[in-house]
Amino acid sequence: MIKTTITGAVISKGYGSNPAIWFSEGKKCARFKVGCKVYDKQAENNTRWINFTIKAFGPMAERIDKMGLKAGSYVNLIGRPDEDVWDDKDSGTTKRQPIIILEEIEYCPTGGKKEPVQDETAKPTAEPPAPEGGGEFTGYEQFSGGDDDLPF
Repeated sequence: MIKTTITGAVISKGYGSNPAIWFSEGKKCARFKVGCKVYDKQAENNTRWINFTIKAFGPMAERIDKMGLKAGSYVNLIGRPDEDVWDDKDSGTTKRQPIIILEEIEYCPTGGKKEPVQDETAKPTAEPPAPEGGGEFTGYEQFSGGDDDLPF
């Protein structure tokens, strides 16, 4: 099974006057869109947005309701890709749309920012430990005891 992980996604506004998160009657199904900013060197400011449609059923839909998510909320989620298929009455054709069936969701603790959020009231007691291996990765480094004659 293919799994999709999306981190730091923002819940999109609903289209027109529709709510950001749509619930079925009885809240057994939820549907919403999330957007993620990705790097694209050809786009303006080197970034663009990718949007995903998310569907949740049963306990996951109830969890979304209890979380009180709304447009602008940052979330991390795990799901499996699927697609919606329907007949378009206007054109008489079959339409398809990729979706993600939600399996896990949580608030994004960094609010979509890449750097960790720090508690301003906490004061560091000591310098953080130096990273193992002497710091920054500088490129290819052979494992110790390696054999340069390997074919791969």
